[in-house]
Amino acid sequence: MTEPGFNVFNFKDQKIRTLHLGWIAFFITFFMWFCHASLMPLIQEYFQLTSAQAKALLVLNVALTIPARTIVGMMVDKYGPKVMFTAILIISGILCLGFAMSQNYNQLALMRFLLGFSGAGFVIGIRLMTEWFPVKQAGTAQGIYGGWGNFGAAAAGFILPALAGMYGGEEGWRYAVASGGIVAIIYAFVFYRLVHNTPKGSTYFSPKKMGAMEVTSKGDFFLYILMTAPMFIALAILAWRLSPVGIGLLSEGFTLGIYAFLLAYFCQQVYKIYSVNKDNLNADIPELHRYKFKQVALLNLAYMVTFGSEVAVVSMLALQFTSIFPEWSLAKCAAIAASFMAMNLFARPLGGYFSDKLGRRLALLVMLTGSSLGYYFMSLMDGTWSTALVLAVVIPCSFAVQAGAGAVFAVVPLIKRRLTGQIAGMTGAYGNVGAAAFLLVFSLSDAQTFFTVISLSSVVVFTLIAIFLDEPRGHIAEINEDGTVELIEIS
Repeated sequence: MTEPGFNVFNFKDQKIRTLHLGWIAFFITFFMWFCHASLMPLIQEYFQLTSAQAKALLVLNVALTIPARTIVGMMVDKYGPKVMFTAILIISGILCLGFAMSQNYNQLALMRFLLGFSGAGFVIGIRLMTEWFPVKQAGTAQGIYGGWGNFGAAAAGFILPALAGMYGGEEGWRYAVASGGIVAIIYAFVFYRLVHNTPKGSTYFSPKKMGAMEVTSKGDFFLYILMTAPMFIALAILAWRLSPVGIGLLSEGFTLGIYAFLLAYFCQQVYKIYSVNKDNLNADIPELHRYKFKQVALLNLAYMVTFGSEVAVVSMLALQFTSIFPEWSLAKCAAIAASFMAMNLFARPLGGYFSDKLGRRLALLVMLTGSSLGYYFMSLMDGTWSTALVLAVVIPCSFAVQAGAGAVFAVVPLIKRRLTGQIAGMTGAYGNVGAAAFLLVFSLSDAQTFFTVISLSSVVVFTLIAIFLDEPRGHIAEINEDGTVELIEIS
């Protein structure tokens, strides 16, 4: 995973230092985001939660991340990664402490919902890596950032049960969770002190208008609106699941209020899309400045079945293992479940590396094939399986899924540079749309159905990618502040 000028251990190189500072920030946000997963059996016992209440917490965990990633993506393009990552670390750290201090189920659910905000940290680093690394190293850099940062979720699975045991007592889980929040707040100041948005002398391109993504054709305008709708539909379904018709966490009146708010917000978002793009709809935009929004739409769907399924599986796997393997200890269940996310250390960087070397479209298709097969075999898992057989299925599946996520974000920075944060935000949000949808399936059915639905979804996305995704080639054109055009090679 090295090439001339790219040595991940060359700490004298400013871009390599930025890479490490970035993935550590991402690692901490994901550690907090998934601080509940491996501790869920302890939390469930402490609060005497029903199975439905425990599953509701899993769904709540991904809800806020859907709008948060889109909004943070817009803000990082405007204000830069340095300020945005610092803010997310501090806010998430405070929310993590709030979760640790929860005294009843309602407080627990509220903090779990709000902590979904920490999952938005991922999109910030995508823009940061785009600014610091040349195109031929972009896939590898994005893969290392994404893979090592995503390992925060796996690390939470390994570290937090051990910390809870070390602290001891029935409230040991509280101190374990609080430790993550304190580390996040401290690191926020380190990140702000050491990181810069761009290398010295480089231009930080920002969108012409704030609020929605720019598109360059009428067809793309309508496709953008179409791809925006599922994010609101996912949130509406989550509200329905938490309503009196579902588990009863929300009252009927509050649920109706959420539906009304989502409808109004969607209409406002459509208006924003029109406001930002109305001048482009009738303009003859030169081919040099065009980009195809279908590329964004396809990457959204690919991330939905890769990262989205990854989040869903990590959220439920430890709980599922305790159910089908009652003879396994909590530590063993948590460790094997965490191994699904642990593959990020290698898989996601390799997904980016293979994309740089073999072609981005081909790498993505191969990984989607592997993930579909992996989830099919996981749907067959039952209590008769040995530990070795479980690992033989879980680890290859997780490798394909996470390498696929790395392959997705090897393409994202090559679409339109000044929109990278917004594109990453929307694609990242679709990861959470997938997570919410798959966890909803799990909450309404069983693990076999859950894994089968993910497998079939991967097959559908594979077909769409094979037919419609274009291999990125040529140049990205960006306009400097002085009006000159800068061409950025992408092939």
